[in-house]
Amino acid sequence: MVDRATDDCQLSIIVPMVNEAQALSDFLGQLDHLGVRDDGRVEVIFVDGGSTDESAAIVSGSGHTLVGCDRGRALQMNRGADIARGAVLLFLHVDTRLPDDLSLDMLLTLTSQAPAGSVRVWGHFDVRIVGRHPLLPWVAGLMNVRSRLTGIATGDQGIFVKRATFSSLGGYADQPLMEDIDLSRRLKKISPPICIRQRLVTSGRRWDNNGLFRTVILMWRLRLAYWLGVPARRLAEAYYPES
Repeated sequence: MVDRATDDCQLSIIVPMVNEAQALSDFLGQLDHLGVRDDGRVEVIFVDGGSTDESAAIVSGSGHTLVGCDRGRALQMNRGADIARGAVLLFLHVDTRLPDDLSLDMLLTLTSQAPAGSVRVWGHFDVRIVGRHPLLPWVAGLMNVRSRLTGIATGDQGIFVKRATFSSLGGYADQPLMEDIDLSRRLKKISPPICIRQRLVTSGRRWDNNGLFRTVILMWRLRLAYWLGVPARRLAEAYYPES
């Protein structure tokens, strides 16, 4: 991966998307509320994986950077990192909202929030899941505890990392699933994560659409299989049966 000059840019927010037209309005609205578009210290890079709805047109009119890429979350995030100028990369999903009490200045100091005297190069947020099922707060709580105990973060927790470190590791592995688990494993060998207690708000649509217990059980089965060495491409067939 190419390590680009940062000039005045401190943070690059990288957003992979495919057919996210319905969610983009709220996502872009929050970025505008933070003042991201008018601050040269931060850039937002949307990486479209071949949307067939109005996603690309909406982003094109927003003033943020839009690039195209073959479909695949890992491929898309690596593509965004390749052109990023920020010293820190923050990977966000379109259906995720940054914490309401997070200011732009706080956002720009993510990797400086490690305990005094420690050198930590990456981290993630706690999450709050919003959806119809009354047990979604329980799912979010377990997710937060799990990530703090294991040092493993998932993509919906807003993984952030110093760009130089990300580049030295070669970015996300080219695999269709568990790319976030794989990256966390490699980053853990460099430093423990910074765990931001302010909570990202992420959509519960996966749990609502597929059933809460069915989704939780499926994810734990897939993670266990991955830890046992089952290739990610085989696991993706169970996670994306429509593909």
